[in-house]
Amino acid sequence: MAALLNSATPITKPSAQHARKGGFGSPSPIQNLHSFSLNNKGFSLSRVSASTQMSIAPKDTKFTLPSWKNNKNDPRTREDKINDAFLYSEKMVGQGQKPEFSHATRLLYALCKVNKLRKATRLVEIMISLGSVPNSTSYTFFVNHLCKQGNVGHALQFVQEMEEYGYPIDHNIAYNCLVRGLCLRRRLNQSLQFVDKLMGKGLLLNTFTYSILLEVVCKEKGVHEAIRLMDYITAKGGKPNLVNYNVLLTGLCREGKTDEAIRFFRDLPSKGFPPNVVSHNILLTNLCREGRWDRANALLAKMVGEGQVPSFCTYTVLISSLSVQGKISHALQVLDRMFKGPCKPTAASYNPIIARLCKERKVDDVVKCLDQMYHRQCDHNEGTYNAVAVLCEEGMVREAFSIIKSLSDTQNSSVHEFYKNVISALCIKGNTYPAFLLFYEMTNSGFTPDSSTYSSLIIGLCMEGMLDEAMEIFTIIMEENHYRPSVESFNALILALCKRQRTDLSLEVFEMKIKKGYMPNETTYTILVEGIVHEEEKELAFAVLKELHSRGVMSENSLDRLVMQYELEGLPDRRSLKKDEKSQAK
Repeated sequence: MAALLNSATPITKPSAQHARKGGFGSPSPIQNLHSFSLNNKGFSLSRVSASTQMSIAPKDTKFTLPSWKNNKNDPRTREDKINDAFLYSEKMVGQGQKPEFSHATRLLYALCKVNKLRKATRLVEIMISLGSVPNSTSYTFFVNHLCKQGNVGHALQFVQEMEEYGYPIDHNIAYNCLVRGLCLRRRLNQSLQFVDKLMGKGLLLNTFTYSILLEVVCKEKGVHEAIRLMDYITAKGGKPNLVNYNVLLTGLCREGKTDEAIRFFRDLPSKGFPPNVVSHNILLTNLCREGRWDRANALLAKMVGEGQVPSFCTYTVLISSLSVQGKISHALQVLDRMFKGPCKPTAASYNPIIARLCKERKVDDVVKCLDQMYHRQCDHNEGTYNAVAVLCEEGMVREAFSIIKSLSDTQNSSVHEFYKNVISALCIKGNTYPAFLLFYEMTNSGFTPDSSTYSSLIIGLCMEGMLDEAMEIFTIIMEENHYRPSVESFNALILALCKRQRTDLSLEVFEMKIKKGYMPNETTYTILVEGIVHEEEKELAFAVLKELHSRGVMSENSLDRLVMQYELEGLPDRRSLKKDEKSQAK
């Protein structure tokens, strides 16, 4: 742990907020909103009054905020100016003056946009304490940003406090933000309880929120539970749309309930929603996957008969399904049909066919298919490399390399850059084993790997959980060749160890690399802090986070996000606890 803190020499120039006094070091205002008190003069916020030692000035004593517009279009400069405007507002309010309402509202928007949410919360408290209640749009914008940054608990508490004291809130927008936030944070039970409470009040969500909620219910509780929820929503007056019903159709197909999905599909018109192209594609995917070609053809004929034009996705579903089941001739017929219609094929259309031909070891046909792509001006992509790599799994590594090598002739980049891109594309898609086999062939043909290539292999190994192999490349092969891994590969290894709940080992790797002169970035520190949190050592994580911030290697935005997301604020500092223990011992 000492290495983690000792390594934290500033890697960027500390921003203005690090250098100035009066910064944002107080506990989260959200947690203190209960200190609102109602008297005959209106609302007052005792905590803000105490912390700023303000005296309410006459109503006409107002000040304007300095502009944070930046003609140079430099985000960093603009962020510093926004911070300066906030510090200036705190200073002036402390002297008993009051900001122009429109200026304070614009500052609230600006703070949210640069993710300075603790400062935004502080500004809201100050505005309320001075009687300048932000309008409903401002509040909901603030709530939305809290939810987007994962601070749903704070947002929920904030809205509840606003409601309790009668502040204007656009319930529809705010509640939709909260439900979406709870769902995306996988807090399904809490979101369902919240929805039930809203329905009981006669409040309704929008269709976008319904889709998110139904999708999470499908994944976590099953599609039948999601259907029951939809019935409950409609019974309470909710008005779902076809997108919502398509979510349920997808859930039925995902669980293999194809016959039930067909009945559900047929019932859609009775609910007021004739199936669209997306609905047809969802059902078509399952029918093709199960090899029910008669049903699939009938569905396609019905779709065309109703005047619905098959989309690119429709053709992709057909080609992929036919290819997986070895019906290559039929897949090629669909491909030819695409060339005659408005949806022209791309590499994504050819790749499933190439992958199947590789699976069947038909190298000549693969070459013919690639030639056809070239003559039809379909540029190959990363998916094409992964399709060709299937030959490696069939023991035809040299043939795969020969095809890859021929593809390099059609590229504008050098062979070296092309090979690097191929290795990276394979590793990103989880095809690390074929990547190693092709890597061996490449080096035998004169390819000299560099740090970037090894970093791609390390990232691929980490993604597949092969940590021992990743460590071997990281600590032995690269050092023997005097290569320095990229910070991305370093972070990938640290992240993989933390996900395996081996934060202790990740810290050892971190310490070893720091001693050898490697320089981490903010992402590295963030991964380690989150690893410590997931080891249920929140007090230690908070202490480390504060120290990193004080040394200028953890930005205030990252500090705010981590503190609010993991509810670290208010925890005792581990170091101060140790001091107390020592003093008690004496």
